[in-house]
Amino acid sequence: MSRVISPPDASPATPHSNGKAGAARKTVLITGGAGFIGSNFARHIFEKYPDYRIVVYDALTYAGNVENFSPAMRESDRFEFIYGNICNAAQVTEVVGSADIVVHFAAETHVTRSIFDGRTFFETDVLGTANLAGAAVHHGSRIERFIHISTSEVYGTCRSDQESMDEEHPLEPCSPYASAKVGADRLVYSYWRTYGLPAVVVRPFNNYGPSQHLEKCIPRFITSALLREPLTVHGVGGSARDWLHVADTCQAIDRIVHAPAESVVGEVFNLGTGIATDVLSIAKRVLRHAGLPEDHVAFIGDRPGQVELHRACTQKVRRVLDWQPRISLDEGIARTFDWFRENESFWRRQMWMRKIKILTTNGREWH
Repeated sequence: MSRVISPPDASPATPHSNGKAGAARKTVLITGGAGFIGSNFARHIFEKYPDYRIVVYDALTYAGNVENFSPAMRESDRFEFIYGNICNAAQVTEVVGSADIVVHFAAETHVTRSIFDGRTFFETDVLGTANLAGAAVHHGSRIERFIHISTSEVYGTCRSDQESMDEEHPLEPCSPYASAKVGADRLVYSYWRTYGLPAVVVRPFNNYGPSQHLEKCIPRFITSALLREPLTVHGVGGSARDWLHVADTCQAIDRIVHAPAESVVGEVFNLGTGIATDVLSIAKRVLRHAGLPEDHVAFIGDRPGQVELHRACTQKVRRVLDWQPRISLDEGIARTFDWFRENESFWRRQMWMRKIKILTTNGREWH
């Protein structure tokens, strides 16, 4: 595992066999690749495409962890880790110069933390994305695909006259995090329109799975259950989300990376299941796995800017990419629960970051 920037190589990718007929050797740059979804995607690509070179560029904030990479990855000569921040324009330009494909996960991502301290979100999510998109334009024809990982939070709450959110749903962010992601989302789109950047915008709905940070809902519930603590739920727990296992997300992004350009470039794709499940029901599922009573819950004040309903319309991604999620919510929660139960040493070190003190509708409380 290296922390030294490799010199840019402007030569075209060399045709090479990777076990797939007609496939060429690629260098995939994954920003934010030490984070939850990014590291899962890095592992997915590393294992599926044995000739691909993977470069992870990450600032290793509290949400990034090099232990998310398997020993096989860290010891491989086709995996490189570069420590850096996407707000460093000069370094970003150099790093992007060695890539054929850019998959951009790097962002501040926690809704509650953005309420506590919103400025960092705009600096990283908007200005950092501008640096990355600008670097990709600078390197011109070298970049075959620029995939920006946005979020369903850009939509706000599902409108009362709609059962689900399609890609044309108005962008009505309800939190500083969501508004920062709207800025990045539309900035990438504008670089496609203005400069011809081969960009694709992906809007995943609520992801969960192994190695997710404890600040997120399902890992926080699972670790609370393992510690036999009450599960804290905002309001009455009626806010409903479309929950997608990270392995399904990785499969979908893989398809976007390898789809014909004319099918995906300039497009936006939702990634979800089309099923919304409220937070209280998620808590009860976790409690059942832990063998605890379903009333082992502590209700606290509602979070400011709460989104009441997120449900993905997935018709477009199913039609264009022939993709649909394979892991049901019950199976996914069971897998995730087992992972956290078996990897206590991973999450124990994050215990102090499980809660943030914010002003809820009931006053200042720990989230």
